[in-house]
Amino acid sequence: MAGVMLMVVPLWPASRGLLRNCWELLQRKFQQSWPGLSSPPWGPALAVQGPGLLTEPAKDTSGSKENSSLLDGIFWMAAPKHRRSIEVNRCRRRNSQKLIKVKNNIDVCPECGHLKLKHVLCGFCYEKVRKETAEIRLHIGKQEGGPFKAPPTETVVLYTGETPSPHDQGKRIIERDKKRPSWFTQN
Repeated sequence: MAGVMLMVVPLWPASRGLLRNCWELLQRKFQQSWPGLSSPPWGPALAVQGPGLLTEPAKDTSGSKENSSLLDGIFWMAAPKHRRSIEVNRCRRRNSQKLIKVKNNIDVCPECGHLKLKHVLCGFCYEKVRKETAEIRLHIGKQEGGPFKAPPTETVVLYTGETPSPHDQGKRIIERDKKRPSWFTQN
């Protein structure tokens, strides 16, 4: 036999009596549907949710024969004894260590003119680098016939007007039909 428990929180105080009457009517109907079944009156029950490890009785090695309680398998957590005052909460939240710090290491990007941190690559310039790298990878994929057919050699990218150096012998050469960007240095 399965039971269903429904918990309703009334929105206004006048509905408490109506809910109590409905609850009693539901209990009477349930007892009439199974007249031979005697059951204790319905009431609130303790429900504990936790992993299966907590519901198993603990193995006691001390040799005592006491039965373990249901509450032995519950994790008890600390609760505050006193309410924090508004002043204490505000002092804690507005602590000087939590406030936003003023940054003194902001610089102007020499390439595009946007503001950036001194030790960080400019976001607008990085977007240009990302697009150029994606185009080079697409060109490599077309030249090699797929991403998994690339030889395990070093790649050299040559732009218009550039010739391979003697150090580039035996390396994979990718030629681009445009001017080399200022941020892309030639090694």
